[in-house]
This record gives sequence, C-alpha cells and structure tokens, in this order.
Amino acid sequence: KYRVVYTTQTLSDYEVDHLHDEEANRIGALIMHLAAAEVFYQIFTFEGRSEFNAEEKEKWEAALDLGSEAREKFKGKSISYYLDIYDEVRAKTIAELEKRDDDWFKEIQPAYNWANQYCWFHVMEHQSSHLGQILFLKKRIPPEGEITLSDKIKD
Repeated sequence: KYRVVYTTQTLSDYEVDHLHDEEANRIGALIMHLAAAEVFYQIFTFEGRSEFNAEEKEKWEAALDLGSEAREKFKGKSISYYLDIYDEVRAKTIAELEKRDDDWFKEIQPAYNWANQYCWFHVMEHQSSHLGQILFLKKRIPPEGEITLSDKIKD
C-alpha cells in the first residue's frame, strides 16, 4: 500500500482523472478498486460472508467491477479522496488482523474452500498488479492542456 500511496500522493486532479483510452481506468478508480477488493476480503474472512450486503454493494460494486460505470463514477475527486478511503479500509484490515493468530490464517472459508492465508496473499498480490497499472498510466499522462482522449470523450 505504501508504494501505491507514494506513487500517487502528489497527483493533480487532472492526472487522477486522466483516461488513457476508452477501455482504461482512471487512477482514482484503480485505487477504489483496491479498496473494494480489500473490503470484500474483510467481509469474507472476518465475517464469513461471500457477498456484499445491499449497502456495501451500493458503495463498492462499481469499484470492484471497474468498467464503464466506474469510469463515470470515479472522476472529479482529488487523490486525497481516494487515498483517505484506502487508508480507512487498510486501518480496518490491520485492526482485524491484530485480533487473530497464525492458526487463523490456516482456517478455510467454506464458501470457496480458500484458506484465509490465500485470501490475504491475494489482496497483496492484487495490489501489486494494479500498482503496475497505475505506474503505466502515470507515465503516459500528457501535459495538462494537451487535447486528450478524456477531452474527446467528454465532448
């Protein structure tokens, strides 16, 4: 998570909202996606539920799925908006993990027959993968003022 924060914390609103192409995701949406995936694994491993409830679905589903809905929903906000949400999610993860011992990681979640260790390894692996996307996108942001695909899509 530190590398995601370090890589994005100084981005301008323009950079956060940049859309590389019509199938890409904005950096803010990717951070929301990381938070949403982590929330899913929180409820899955800490609560034993395999689906979001209605309130969680409303808040997290577009971020988890990404795609066109996320492209529309996650724009117009500063990087601090996204990072604050991600910080809040991670704080809950840490607080919950502190309540558990090493044996808990061996426990199997019956809904998918996955060990808790596998689930949390996946969260970290998932984060690393999307960090690569964020780095790719960040390097390809054109200077502000240049006509971009984001501008063309708005028109």
